[in-house]
Amino acid sequence: MIGGFHPDPSVCRVGEDYYLVCSSFEYFPGVPIFHSRDLVHWRQIGNVLDRPSQLHLPPGTLASGGIFAPTIRHHDGLFYMITTNVSDDRGHFLVTAERPEGPWSDPVWIDLPRVDPSLAWDEEGHCWLTTSGPRLARIDPASGEVLEGPVDIWPGTGGKYPEAPHLFQIGGWWYLLLSEGGTERGHAVSIARARSPRGPFEPGPVNPILTHRGTSRPIQSTGHADLVCAPDGTWWMILLGARPRGYSPEFQVLGRETFLVPVEWVDGWPVVGPVEERHPAPAAWHPLPPPPVRDDFDAPVPAPCWISVRSRPDDSWSLTERPGRLTLHATGPTLDRPGHTFFGRRQQHHDCRVSARLDADPGRAGLSVRLDEAHHYDLEVSGGEASVIARIGPLRQVVARRPVAPGPLTLTVHCRTADPLPPSVTSAAEAGAGPVGVGARGPDTIAFSADGVLLAELDGRYLSTEVATGFTGRVIGMYVTEGSAAFDWFDYEGTDDEPVVPVA
Repeated sequence: MIGGFHPDPSVCRVGEDYYLVCSSFEYFPGVPIFHSRDLVHWRQIGNVLDRPSQLHLPPGTLASGGIFAPTIRHHDGLFYMITTNVSDDRGHFLVTAERPEGPWSDPVWIDLPRVDPSLAWDEEGHCWLTTSGPRLARIDPASGEVLEGPVDIWPGTGGKYPEAPHLFQIGGWWYLLLSEGGTERGHAVSIARARSPRGPFEPGPVNPILTHRGTSRPIQSTGHADLVCAPDGTWWMILLGARPRGYSPEFQVLGRETFLVPVEWVDGWPVVGPVEERHPAPAAWHPLPPPPVRDDFDAPVPAPCWISVRSRPDDSWSLTERPGRLTLHATGPTLDRPGHTFFGRRQQHHDCRVSARLDADPGRAGLSVRLDEAHHYDLEVSGGEASVIARIGPLRQVVARRPVAPGPLTLTVHCRTADPLPPSVTSAAEAGAGPVGVGARGPDTIAFSADGVLLAELDGRYLSTEVATGFTGRVIGMYVTEGSAAFDWFDYEGTDDEPVVPVA
């Protein structure tokens, strides 16, 4: 599992190495790329779209806009990543690299509609592009020219939003893996096959082949799947799912995450079991070393897990201005960028503690738990005072403040899963859970402290997909909105399962 906001996974294998990419939406850099030797333990090795010439997210890019549903493939010694920037009207684009760490090329644009592009090659070397619908076209991947199509191929079984189509040539058949039902609780994976990528496609005898809709399983919204064959001949499915928490209708705060499930082939069709939260790796496979939890900002460049909203101008941050510290500058609002600078990383655990050391005399700066511009909680320091600020839709309120002494300050955000109310208890106060409405029915409680002194606890449901809507999950990070601020270190500790993304 890759926890936290890592949706729409796609995977390919080269030798004994696996590479996986995910959607990044309005964040820069875009399309995180991971490496694994066992499909269970993953390490982020970079971001495919790491420079403005590859990824332009204009100021008008909305939350959950930007980069949708990448696909990664390897063909004739070259890695291909294809995706759609829905905030750019040029359609799909692909980039290539000889090594998965990059550098990746500038985009080759493909003038076709819809989303969720995927690539496959036939034995004659033809490159086939599928998109949602699904539709099929033959393209020249070097130029982006459309050589044939597009044509509709198989509409699915009747679920809404037939999307995420992937073509695989296996045993004389072309299999079309498709997701339907929307990426919410009705999500499902279906299958069809044909002798040619052009079709006609016949649906599998049992569809969907995977769904958790209507069940009480802890992982919901299962879909947007990809297939990969291991060196030992076993097959695996990588897919997204969500882990909602709290009282009905439950709330997902981490976003859609990446999960793994084994695949068996029966009479020429894939059979997929239910998705578990954790899947043990075979003993013969050797996992990568666990990642560190602290970033001391000693490296010459930011670790790949750090993301910013829409852009990251060079004059808005520095790791060399004060060596061993991350210095952020609020450069002032312009037509091209907002007046604040944000460096964050995805929240990957329901129970986690995040701390950062803020140097003396900052401008206006602090830690933010962000879902989007209209849904975030901030622990902010300015003018000798620490404040907790809640932004929920059109409302913005300072919910707590206290004076702080001059000098460095440790800011802490603690997210912890709320205990559900027993059926016989009618109020949170009776359950000993504190004031009614704070963590009683939401998925978690978020506590904010400065130098160990608790300032406020807020209900986490207002930073959830069900409240804010959209396709992303929480991102926790450092920010400055006035002047400059230097951070000595940033520490992330998850306690509900092991960390999966390095921060240094």
